[in-house]
Amino acid sequence: MNILYEDNHLLVLNKDAGRVMQEAPGSADDLTSCAKAFIKERDQKPGGVFLHAVHRLDKPVSGIAVFAKTQKALERMNRFIREGRFNKIYFALVEGEIPASGHLKDYLFHGDHKAVLRNSPQEGYKRAELTFRRLRQGHGFSLVEINLLTGRYHQIRAQLSNFGYPIVNDDKYGSRIKKAAPGICLHHGKVSFPHPVKEETLLLECQVPAYFDS
Repeated sequence: MNILYEDNHLLVLNKDAGRVMQEAPGSADDLTSCAKAFIKERDQKPGGVFLHAVHRLDKPVSGIAVFAKTQKALERMNRFIREGRFNKIYFALVEGEIPASGHLKDYLFHGDHKAVLRNSPQEGYKRAELTFRRLRQGHGFSLVEINLLTGRYHQIRAQLSNFGYPIVNDDKYGSRIKKAAPGICLHHGKVSFPHPVKEETLLLECQVPAYFDS
């Protein structure tokens, strides 16, 4: 377990790309099941372990994964998300030399295994919005920091591709370049939110994987 933070209320892990985050029927290899087994063995718990993911990370995405260890913590974290107080920053390696900064706003529909975008409101489509800034570029790639303003299905992947700069390794959304990596080059690298019990704000960071630079 790559633990970034833990107390009696929360567990925050660094998820590897290629691993499912949520529990899946018949699977013991997803991150939630593995974390439960780890806590049960480490703490010698005789019964079941309460552990619920607060948010989602797609299987090919790496980075910060936040879990609640109590029902009260889960309910409060869900409220923080609804109130816009759970702030996520992602890092992506994209194809091409993207502009220095930008603000993308589209309307997204959750299709069969893929997001569909439109540039104006339509029935069934939800607003998808993010801002970005370029951190560096060279050799036909750009490293981008992304502030996610809405949390939609495959939002970052679909919007960057639609803008003309697909995420490296993300062939589902038009990437033509293949790096030796276990997933796509998208990483949840920073998160800030109020602690569900203590009167403090948590700011957690996690470096991008080495294959972003390879």
